[in-house]
Amino acid sequence: MKIKRVRVTPIAFRDAPLLNASGIHEPFALRSIIEVESDNGFIGLGESYGDAPVLAVLQAMQDSLVGLDPFDLNGLRTRVIKTVAALGPAETGAELAPGSHPSKQVTNAYSAFEVAFLDLQARSLNMPLVDLLGGAVRTEVPFSAYLFFKYAEHIDAPYAPDSWGEALSEAQIVAQAARMIEAYGFQSIKLKAGALEPEHEVACIKALKKAFPNHPLRIDPNGNWSLDTALRMAELLGDDLQYYEDPTPGLDGMAELHKRTGMPLATNMVVTDFDEFRRSVALNSVQIVLADHHYWGGLRDTQVLARMCDTFGLGVSMHSNSHLGISLMAMTHVAAAVPNLSYACDTHYPWQEEDEEVIKGGKLPIRNGCVSITRAPGLGVELDQDQLAKLHEQYLSIDIRSRDDARQMRKYDPDWKIRKPRF
Repeated sequence: MKIKRVRVTPIAFRDAPLLNASGIHEPFALRSIIEVESDNGFIGLGESYGDAPVLAVLQAMQDSLVGLDPFDLNGLRTRVIKTVAALGPAETGAELAPGSHPSKQVTNAYSAFEVAFLDLQARSLNMPLVDLLGGAVRTEVPFSAYLFFKYAEHIDAPYAPDSWGEALSEAQIVAQAARMIEAYGFQSIKLKAGALEPEHEVACIKALKKAFPNHPLRIDPNGNWSLDTALRMAELLGDDLQYYEDPTPGLDGMAELHKRTGMPLATNMVVTDFDEFRRSVALNSVQIVLADHHYWGGLRDTQVLARMCDTFGLGVSMHSNSHLGISLMAMTHVAAAVPNLSYACDTHYPWQEEDEEVIKGGKLPIRNGCVSITRAPGLGVELDQDQLAKLHEQYLSIDIRSRDDARQMRKYDPDWKIRKPRF
């Protein structure tokens, strides 16, 4: 079996005005959809970032993969390294996730195609992708309600407001959680913080604790609190949290926070590769690593990370960025194969609109807070070409080519600048 065609299609889909430490989400999120077709008629699917520097690498890879055996993942990695070297370093910019940082060019490009290669392998063998990862230790993977402070609509109003409405007050955040739990059955709750005054964000956690006393809670300021602020908020939070996620910047800051509070700290920001993992273990900076196959180097490297977490007695779960169903199923298959998955995973999926999914049948169901895997071959999803064409046309119609939440925030406040830590 050889690869005869590779197609990378940039798409854009509507994104809610969600506040975060870097500003506010732009009206459209960017993704890349990957199709890898073999000479015997199978097609493997992948999904990755759609920002211009990432897209440039993915599109430059297309021709070099023709003729490669889809089981030759070492050959894939060699071609990715060669392509990235030929393109030269990407420009630095408003990197909002580790995967969009220039230092992650190889790992995120490799991951994007590795998922498609594994999907193709599994389809050719008529087995679910999880079987290639060692088999499922669970068929239902738990996810968490992912709450955001948000405005009712985008300032430039490119389309009708989303149905979630404004969420700035304690009551509005509790209502957002209640709606997500009612719709999807989530058993745990995460609040994205670092956007408003820390005391107010902690008050919202307190309100959630009162409204949902049996739901484990997490708060994620994205490193936007100083060590002093993180310590002060830790006192206010007490034992309300399941874990404290990236409250303060850096491995040293997180280590000091844990030393002084004893609270379990989670991260997707200070441990983003194996070198940072090694340094974190030495410092005891974090106790839970939130994996993300998009920038950790794919599904199998995510399994390696999980085994290392097990070796060093660390918890493991998964980070999320704005994504669609192909990424959600890739997350689900690898999570299903990780025995030591310690906590419900993150997902932005409830924030994506019903009519903007690229897989056939529309959005994947989340029931009792879980996404299920089946015995369908590969990832278990098929690409809807009409939807792909629609979202590609939407991409062509907008001027966003790299996500920049600070630029969007300056539409509300011209003097606004990223400052970390802000509080």
